Amino acid sequence: MAEKQKAFQKCINPDCGAEFSCAEAFFKCPKCGDLLDIKYNWSEIETPKKMSDFAKRWAAKNNRLDFSGVWRFRELLNFCPDDLKISIGEGQTLLQKNDMLAEFIGMKPGCLRLQYEGLNPSGSFKDNGMTAAFSHAKMVGAKSCACASTGNTSAAVALYAHHSQMKCTVFIGSGRIAFGKLSQAMDYGAKTIQIMGDFDDCMKQVQAVCTELKLYLLNSLNPFRLEGQKTIMYRILEGLDWKVPDWIVVPGGNLGNSSAFGKAFFELKQLGLIDRIPRLAIINAAGADTLAELVNKRNLKWNDGKIDNKIIHDFYAELTTKKFSPHTCASAIEISRPVNLKKCLRAIDVCNGVVRAVNDQAITDAKALIGKFGLGCEPASAASLAGLEVLLAEKIIKPDETVACVLTGHCLKDPNVTVNYHKEKGGRYSNPPVESPNDLQQIIKLMS
Repeated sequence: MAEKQKAFQKCINPDCGAEFSCAEAFFKCPKCGDLLDIKYNWSEIETPKKMSDFAKRWAAKNNRLDFSGVWRFRELLNFCPDDLKISIGEGQTLLQKNDMLAEFIGMKPGCLRLQYEGLNPSGSFKDNGMTAAFSHAKMVGAKSCACASTGNTSAAVALYAHHSQMKCTVFIGSGRIAFGKLSQAMDYGAKTIQIMGDFDDCMKQVQAVCTELKLYLLNSLNPFRLEGQKTIMYRILEGLDWKVPDWIVVPGGNLGNSSAFGKAFFELKQLGLIDRIPRLAIINAAGADTLAELVNKRNLKWNDGKIDNKIIHDFYAELTTKKFSPHTCASAIEISRPVNLKKCLRAIDVCNGVVRAVNDQAITDAKALIGKFGLGCEPASAASLAGLEVLLAEKIIKPDETVACVLTGHCLKDPNVTVNYHKEKGGRYSNPPVESPNDLQQIIKLMS
């Protein structure tokens, strides 16, 4: 059945490996409960001979699919007919070179790039995934959808649900969401349910609700979302004139991005469109460091898909016993049970990846540094730069290597963190307002 189709769904568990049509909507394997992948019969798909063949589409502003920074690479995520694709101009993001910031942190000129995903319609990288997932939702005839969110997912889901004419419900935790993001979901018309608990509690409940009410789930458990997020890497290659960087550095929350990035590079190498795969650095917040703990301290590995689930089970049991709740100012990555953990382990294996955790002070300092050098971002985004500084200090990343840090969201997503940082004097780069009497000479004196 699946082998005759261009694309199909497949369980990542090698002991199961069940396959399903893309005409069905699942968020986990119906046979074993594990994660699903989207697989392609590449022999059935006309793919380009080289990545630069995609470049000509950039100028085709009147073709909605060519204008999209996701769908202009549609041959590499070919699971849906063109007439069913939902697009609102996502992916108009550019790779920013910042030599001043590079020099400040000890890198060579031309080596540091910032992939700023805050320019997406809802202000974060999530739109890359939502255009793909909502296209699949339309393909299967879904009428209602839901998600759990720390903020960015709810904003993106609500926006795309409106354009898809779908009913939308978002689940948020109590006091665990940035109001800049929540305001978007409410403005776009989503029904918002606040659960007494954290994101992990919301994630558990939304899966149960979607199963019970047959709603379309839009969290990154949905494998079609990750197909859209692959294109962030294609645009990084585009920004480097189709050359592969030495490193990709990305914040680690629910681990959808890191999973998608590993899959993207594996497929490109498989197709002969790149000759090598970059290394991947995934950066946790110290207050939500599940991946760092499991990989660095408990030696959890992909192991060709034969993952030691006992390591995961025992760690999560410890979290439950301790009544642990993740806590970080970077609310977008405040997650202790990441749903894409297993796919992320595969990405680490494919990309010879590393994992680090950085504390909130390092995150807010890095955020202020990014702002100081002319490009704002939300707190979670800054974990990538904070992690890069750690890896430079450890000499894991060399100053002359080409590095692309992914900045996942807009600086206006969580302005309270920014204001609080600059009002206090403890930050390395804090820039507090200076009070002045209502007197011209005093004002001039303060400005000198």
